Amino acid sequence: MADVFEEEAEPTVSIHEYLKGVEEQELEADLVLGGDDGKECTYTKGYMKRQAIFSCLTCTPEGNAGVCTACSLSCHDGHEIVELWTKRNFRCDCGNSKFGEVFCKLFPNKEVENVDNAYNHNFKGSYCTCGRPYPDPESEEQVEMIQCCICEDWLHEEHIGLESSDEIPRDEEGEPLYEDFICPVCSEACSFLTLYPQTIWAVKQHDVTNATKDKNVLEDAPSACGSSDKLENVISSSESPKANCLLPTATSEVVSNGKDILAAETSEKEPDSNELIQGSGPSTICVLGVDLVGAPPALEKTKPMFLSKNWRDVLCRCEKCANFCTQKGISFLLDKEDSIAEYEKMAKQKRDEKLQQQEGVELNFLNNLGHVEKMEILNGITDMKNEIHTFLESFDASKPITSADVHQVFENLAKKRRRM
Repeated sequence: MADVFEEEAEPTVSIHEYLKGVEEQELEADLVLGGDDGKECTYTKGYMKRQAIFSCLTCTPEGNAGVCTACSLSCHDGHEIVELWTKRNFRCDCGNSKFGEVFCKLFPNKEVENVDNAYNHNFKGSYCTCGRPYPDPESEEQVEMIQCCICEDWLHEEHIGLESSDEIPRDEEGEPLYEDFICPVCSEACSFLTLYPQTIWAVKQHDVTNATKDKNVLEDAPSACGSSDKLENVISSSESPKANCLLPTATSEVVSNGKDILAAETSEKEPDSNELIQGSGPSTICVLGVDLVGAPPALEKTKPMFLSKNWRDVLCRCEKCANFCTQKGISFLLDKEDSIAEYEKMAKQKRDEKLQQQEGVELNFLNNLGHVEKMEILNGITDMKNEIHTFLESFDASKPITSADVHQVFENLAKKRRRM
């Protein structure tokens, strides 16, 4: 019977754990929002390469509009909001014709419609091929989802066309070993990726070990593609196992992640390292030596693709390949700033700049004070640090810190100030 009346213990955390958790949440928010402080509507910036977007089902229940971070906070506070993470080539819709009589509070002078915006069922709060919401109210455990870097839809791991989620490239701690994921539907348009070296494919750690052993065996045998020294030098920074040849020969099969993928006919010329490292502009030399527009490779069966770190740097940017990507609607793959990795990198830079600016403001504030006021503030900070330190030294570490303990610390500080 004692268990019936026993009160449930409240979850407790240490001060260090709490502060660390707050810092991690702030960093995660900055990464998702791209460092956007949410004060100005992004409409004036046009179709941004990538930004955080939200859908307001209160104002647009059909899910045919998206708003920026600032508008989600200022114009749609208290509404039913769907967080879409990031979308590429998108312009804020807030207050345009899709919102009826609702106008944008931050920038009301918008065009009637943003014709270049793209929408999918995510804007209605539905995800994956199963069309379920997230979080799913009918599921006891929320299953992790992966975003396709092409269509930008989110898919459940069990719905991406693999026999088991164990096939997803992860390390021993379960962290992803891939930079980008392409869903089975979009992989058909990206079949040309099978013409590139194996190093663009992300593989599991044990597959890396096995592939390295296979590579050593292959190096002892004559290679149909000639020397692989140039490729080794070009992609030596990759985390994936290095390919034995630069490109597959005609009607040969390339093994990626242990799966056979049909490759198209390629030229016999082996590009040098300067040709593989592509610049931002179009080149006259094709790395692949294949006319993708006239004869793109075909896959026997569409499967999900997991791409390794910096895989986009290897993509050919010659005029023909660039035209092919434009026709397929995937020219953004040739833009380094399009990737989530680059988006988060810029977000971290903005966060660091913001923190440095805040430190500068605080320092300027202190420097502008008189000597007496400055000493009062510094003494107050010192007193608080000493009081907290004294409390922690005398406190039983096996017991949780309660609100009464915190109040007592500040009461002791107040008494000390009154005595002084």
